Amino acid sequence: MITRRGLAAASAVLAAPPVLRAQTAWPGERPIEVIVPYPPGGGVDVMARLTLPFVAKHLPGARFVVANRAGAGGQVGFEATFNAAPDGYTLGAVAVPALNSFPVERPVRYRPMEFTFLANVVYDPNTIFVGRDSPFRTLKDLIDAAKARPGQLHYGTTGIGSDDHILMLWLEDLARVEPMVHVPFQGFAPMLSNVLGGHIQVAVGNVSEILAAMRDGRVHSLGQAATERWSEAADVPTFREQGFDITGGSSRGIVGPPGIAEPIVRRLEEAFRATFIDPDFRRDAARATLPLRLLVGAEYRAMIAETDQAVRDLFRQRPWGR
Repeated sequence: MITRRGLAAASAVLAAPPVLRAQTAWPGERPIEVIVPYPPGGGVDVMARLTLPFVAKHLPGARFVVANRAGAGGQVGFEATFNAAPDGYTLGAVAVPALNSFPVERPVRYRPMEFTFLANVVYDPNTIFVGRDSPFRTLKDLIDAAKARPGQLHYGTTGIGSDDHILMLWLEDLARVEPMVHVPFQGFAPMLSNVLGGHIQVAVGNVSEILAAMRDGRVHSLGQAATERWSEAADVPTFREQGFDITGGSSRGIVGPPGIAEPIVRRLEEAFRATFIDPDFRRDAARATLPLRLLVGAEYRAMIAETDQAVRDLFRQRPWGR
């Protein structure tokens, strides 16, 4: 029997905004889309596809679906995540500092510090590397050559404003050398091919990306821009060990659009915390040689805020653009 009280309660639920209804029903039967702003197989894609099944395991009822929306170095995906409905059904994987560097150089349809920062998973240190026949064996070798032949050395990166590009800008600024010639590539694979083929003298990437080529003796790393040596590359000295006080790399994590309801954010954060202590997740991350830096919620946002300020400071000193 339907009473007046029952009709009133039902009307109130139907009249409630979608975000408020999601607080009680979420995640329900609807899948949660996670936008990866790069093609399949890249570092951000691997991070997301490895991590999300464990998050689902610790978030009863949740189903995650990865959608690759590549374009403009990640900008297309960043914008799609930022402008999605804040109902908990659209999240995004991001790479930092690219997320922060794009808005300082060009118009974008997102504000980097207004995302809902859920969890960082990976911090993959930058490295500067060369072909096996290169005369450069240390960072000092590279800097000395850049000073002796200003404007003649070429270096590759995965794009303007990428973490690779920003690292070299920082190094040039700290070492007080004239800018080397920047050669941006559409991804790591073509850049590596050009290094191996001797078409460019130097390249900047992430340590995990060159591990296989380094272990095979095809490339040589001049250093890793980490606070300490990553165990998977324990024989590669840090920049600081070589007298260059620089750290840099690609942080890869999961965010949501601004304004997600607090109960949903809380449940997502709890699921990420449970994932990060899950021994099966740790095992799979080790097998995939993911350099982990596990941060949730406010800790993740604080790390991004620090990066955001550093990128803006660098742009004032050494502005870059397309």
